Amino acid sequence: MPQSLSQVWLHVVFSTKDRRAFLQNPEFQDEMFRMLSHHVQEAGCFAKLAGGWVDHVHLVCGLSRTVTIAKLVEEIKTETSKWAKKNPRGSRAFSWQAGYGAFSISQLNLDRVLAYVEQQEKHHRKRSYQDEFRELCRKHKIEIDERYVWD
Repeated sequence: MPQSLSQVWLHVVFSTKDRRAFLQNPEFQDEMFRMLSHHVQEAGCFAKLAGGWVDHVHLVCGLSRTVTIAKLVEEIKTETSKWAKKNPRGSRAFSWQAGYGAFSISQLNLDRVLAYVEQQEKHHRKRSYQDEFRELCRKHKIEIDERYVWD
C-alpha cells in the first residue's frame, strides 16, 4: 500500500508539580486549555479537547503518525510551562509534574471520553486527582507504583 494512514486517539493526563492549584483562576485555566490545544497542533497532532481542574489537565488528541507520545507531551509541557511563567495570571513558580498518563481511546468511546473531560469540575467535587488517576490506570490495566507516580 503506497499510503500510510492512522487514526490514534489519546487521552493524556498530567498534573501540576506537587498538584499545586496553579489553575484555580478561571480565566487562566481557560487560557491554559487553549494554549495546550494550540501546542498540540504546533506539534503536528490534532487537538480535540483540553480540560481539567485546578491541579491537572486532560487532553484528548489525535496522534500524528510521525510524532511519539513522549515527544508530544514534552513539547506541550515545555511550551505551556514557559507561557504560564510569563502570564500575568500565572506564576513564576509554575511547573508540571515530571510524568504523565497516556491512554488509548477507540473511535467508539471518543464521545464518552470527551464528555468525561468536559465534566471535570463536577467530577472533582467528590474525587481527588490521585483517585481519578488510579481509576484511569485500573481501567486501562496499568499497574502503578505509588512510591513514584506522584513526584
